[in-house]
Amino acid sequence: MGIETNYLRCTLKTFQSMKKLGERAMDQLNQEELHISPNEESNSIAIIVKHMWGNMLSRWTDFLTTDGEKINRNRDEEFSGGFPSKVSLYQAWNQGWDALFITLNSLEEKDLEKTIYIRGEAHSVIEAIERQVSHYSYHIGQ
Repeated sequence: MGIETNYLRCTLKTFQSMKKLGERAMDQLNQEELHISPNEESNSIAIIVKHMWGNMLSRWTDFLTTDGEKINRNRDEEFSGGFPSKVSLYQAWNQGWDALFITLNSLEEKDLEKTIYIRGEAHSVIEAIERQVSHYSYHIGQ
């Protein structure tokens, strides 16, 4: 197994671990608790999920062929409202992770050498993946 395949396998495990960690935290809370903001400077878990969902759909859809910041993404909207139910929160959560896992599982070693764009800025595929590892781990930790 080449280092590229090992990297993809390791990254997949890291994302799977993050997803489980987030779910273990959310499973302990009811609908109301998911929408509590600790203070004015903080977001509720529901808002964090909404933001991650929007980010994941934007970043991982057509990952190799279009800018990771899709034109139809409304980032500001991700920081308002919430979800009408815990079920709908989990539906969004899983939809975002599905986009990530489908894309990550479809990548081949040669794809790691490619350049993609996020907000018009060039990134190697590895840089883009690492950017998302950092971003999602930050939000899961919140």
